[in-house]
Amino acid sequence: MYPELKLFIAGEWRTTRRDMAVVNPATEQELGRLPCAEQSDLDDALDAAERGFRLWSRTSPRDRSDTILRAAALMRERQEEIARSITLEHGKPLTQARMEVIRGAEFFEWDAGEAMRTYGRVIPAAQGHKFTVHHQPIGVVAAFSPWNFPMSQPARKIAGALASGCSIILKAAEETPAGAVHIARAFADAGLPAGVLNLVFGDPAEISSHLIPQEPVRLVAFTGSTPVGRHLTTLASQHMTSVLMELGGHAPVIVCEDTDVRAAATSGAIRKMRNAGQVCTSPTRFFVNDAIFETFTETFVTRAAKTVVGNGMDTGIEMGPLANDRRIPALTALVEDARSKGAIVATGGARHGDTGYFFQPTVLVNVPDDARIMQEEPFGPIAVINSVTSLDDAITQANSVPYGLAGYAFTNQADYIDRMIDEVEVGNLSINTLEASMPETPFGGVKSSGYGREGGSEGLDNYMTIKNVWHSSNIV
Repeated sequence: MYPELKLFIAGEWRTTRRDMAVVNPATEQELGRLPCAEQSDLDDALDAAERGFRLWSRTSPRDRSDTILRAAALMRERQEEIARSITLEHGKPLTQARMEVIRGAEFFEWDAGEAMRTYGRVIPAAQGHKFTVHHQPIGVVAAFSPWNFPMSQPARKIAGALASGCSIILKAAEETPAGAVHIARAFADAGLPAGVLNLVFGDPAEISSHLIPQEPVRLVAFTGSTPVGRHLTTLASQHMTSVLMELGGHAPVIVCEDTDVRAAATSGAIRKMRNAGQVCTSPTRFFVNDAIFETFTETFVTRAAKTVVGNGMDTGIEMGPLANDRRIPALTALVEDARSKGAIVATGGARHGDTGYFFQPTVLVNVPDDARIMQEEPFGPIAVINSVTSLDDAITQANSVPYGLAGYAFTNQADYIDRMIDEVEVGNLSINTLEASMPETPFGGVKSSGYGREGGSEGLDNYMTIKNVWHSSNIV
């Protein structure tokens, strides 16, 4: 079920002299060989993207929308094939991979609709004069997607670019390339003109340093870690190139005393372990009111410990492996640092088994502020549960990190909700749910979690420029 991996440039599939192994994180066995782009491949992609932009930017919004919808329909038809590829290369349970394919298709479907709603406006003016505002595609997009969602993360970038009338060169993640390959195949089969979508893989530093300074590239769209995002932003700024950055998070969860404690704890434990915690919006820092702290913690720990861990291709699995072997020592170090500073390891805390990149569902309790995990996103199946004395205390703790991507709260008190809407420093706040966004809602962060938005009616803004036109009936 795993596809043959190739680059997709100028409407054609190609291999290269250099390649690398793609490994199944559950078995540590090689799945296939991934070609790595050389400079000549990147130059070909740039040339193709320039030609593709000239054609696609002049294609009517209706025709662009129709092509995107045809591709999305093919992705839905191929859901099982794509999902199995994702599970093999990423490790997530097959049920979650199937959901990711549908979510990716939904991003395309929403932006296909938005393609026909990039309205301008007419501004009232004196007689004989007309002011109009036009939204136009920005140009060639250089996009970079991460490994944690092999299908839906590339979908966000491609959908926004194509719906806006831009062409795109996507560098997808080398650990999990199949999702992007399947997307490119769907668009090729849907009749997308050659050069509008180009897909490359290879050394991230080589590719970014070569593509971003090129004059045709007018937008850098990146999802990934904050340090890499800062580096790419600096590189883009040297060439006055716009950026769209969705960077790291460290999501707080405020649990108030009026909530259904056991329901909130159970929901939190299940969602924390989804995708093995490898989600930028994963609920991680739980700040629980003193009055319900003991009950919440007991319920959360019990449910987390029951998480069924294993190969995502097996029936009944709730959590698969980490995506690569580098994550195991990274998570182990965070746990040991917290333990050395007085935190209680209530469950887990170590590698799970001796084959595959599995890590135990882990809960740390009463973690001191100076522990690394209080400031560093674990990006793994580790939750922190600390007690707070009041909503003031909870909001202060929630805002104590430099990140602000997603935040969550459990409460039914209107005054609490109003305060959190006003005071919690995140781009996405969810109350009584741990779902951060939908295709129809804008998604992005504040502070060191980046800027710009994907999704919603705002999702195409970064992919377009605004042109003001002043037309006078007479020469003045």
